[in-house]
Amino acid sequence: MNISPAIQRLRDGLIVSCQSYEGEAFYGPQFMVEFARCAFEGGAVGIRANGPRDIRAIVDAVPLPMIGLYKVDLPGCPVRITPNLDAALQVASAGAHIIALDATRREHPGQLSAASLIRQVQEKTGLPVLADISTFDEGLAAEEAGAAAVSTTLSGYTDYSPQQEAPDFEIIERLSRRLTIPVLAEGRIATGAEARRALDLGAYAVVIGTAITRPQWIVSNVVRGMKKA
Repeated sequence: MNISPAIQRLRDGLIVSCQSYEGEAFYGPQFMVEFARCAFEGGAVGIRANGPRDIRAIVDAVPLPMIGLYKVDLPGCPVRITPNLDAALQVASAGAHIIALDATRREHPGQLSAASLIRQVQEKTGLPVLADISTFDEGLAAEEAGAAAVSTTLSGYTDYSPQQEAPDFEIIERLSRRLTIPVLAEGRIATGAEARRALDLGAYAVVIGTAITRPQWIVSNVVRGMKKA
């Protein structure tokens, strides 16, 4: 298995997803840079970030591999994570070392398949593609299409994947046993124990975002727990 140097640096480590949304208190590259710096100082091995502005700012400030993506809302299209080649080229130009894209079976812009997009992006950018998938079969298809790695990011975000509050440990284990490319565990992982379990099940690395970089979620989660008690 030929693993790119950027992906090799992620092995057995924590990747912090530094993303925010318009209207949130920490929206903007200046805040995402500070989250990324904190992640680096805390021992993270990589960063995942959205949009050329945030990607460029973080790459300039933090010496960690960057998984870049670009969420684009297109009319009538359910696919948002780097949905086309143009978005991928912008991610590459911003300095990303790895490009994440939606590799679900859902229809991509221009009726392009996920497999075709994976091949296009790797050919045009020369960068490894991280395929964000929601089901076991999508993971198999992504490897067959030539993806450098897969991430379980979208399990629970497609209407045909398991809808659950807990991390999808089943898909992490199944893909890790079957694929010859790295499997990144991502999606609803919130604790060190859950991250450790993902690694024990065969994950190459673990991605955590909301539980680290979304203060409003962290606070509301604690408040909900207090009420249940």
